[in-house]
Amino acid sequence: MNFALVLFLLLVATGVLWLIDRFIARKRRAPGSPPPWWVEYGASFFPVILIVFALRSFLVEPFKIPSGSMIPTLLVGDFILVNKWVYGIRVPVINKKIIDVEEPKRGDVMVFRYPADPSLDYIKRVVGLPGDKVEYLNKRLRINGQVVELVPQPDYLHPDRLYYSPRFAEKLGDANHSVLIERDTPAFVPHVLDFPYRENCTYTTAGVTCTVPEGHYFVMGDNRDASSDSRVWGFVPDENIVGRAFFIWFNFSDMKRIGGFH
Repeated sequence: MNFALVLFLLLVATGVLWLIDRFIARKRRAPGSPPPWWVEYGASFFPVILIVFALRSFLVEPFKIPSGSMIPTLLVGDFILVNKWVYGIRVPVINKKIIDVEEPKRGDVMVFRYPADPSLDYIKRVVGLPGDKVEYLNKRLRINGQVVELVPQPDYLHPDRLYYSPRFAEKLGDANHSVLIERDTPAFVPHVLDFPYRENCTYTTAGVTCTVPEGHYFVMGDNRDASSDSRVWGFVPDENIVGRAFFIWFNFSDMKRIGGFH
């Protein structure tokens, strides 16, 4: 379900009732008589829905992390806030950009509409910008020929399954963060979808090399061997961008997770 569309339709419906009540129905009612219940409730909900719609469309939007593709940065069950205006002001529902603000930067944690099914929202880290050559070969990341260094960190304990994964510190742009890379998982991409600009990518037993087309971005999960990302389904077009994640505002299992993240 497209919640933005549902909210927009509610806004229109309650707004119409508010206008009818304010400029037509009040003048025709006898003094002291109450309005019909459907007009009263509809008109009273309009200001609330208008505020929610404006906040959600132009400022911040809440999301819940459904999968482990961004572990250890984001965990399943994290409730996050996404900055909606940082990448430009967009028309609600159709997501058409009308005012430029900033472009996504390498290292940003970005929410976007899944290119293969825009009704779904995905979250990954921006790795490649338009024009970049991105290589992920033998589990080593290179961008425009430069190796992205990995610094070993203490292994990460998965609390739900009680096993350890090798963890490394990585820096993309100004973003310092951790990634998980399993030693025993094959380096090649086992399943690749057919996607626009598929010809920009070369797949081998060692991994994948892609040149990012203009107006698109290459994204990956921090849980590198447990993430379906641009290696599998291709590039994220600019028109699919929702915003930049910046804050964990709740987690039922661990209140200590509340706060900002890299």
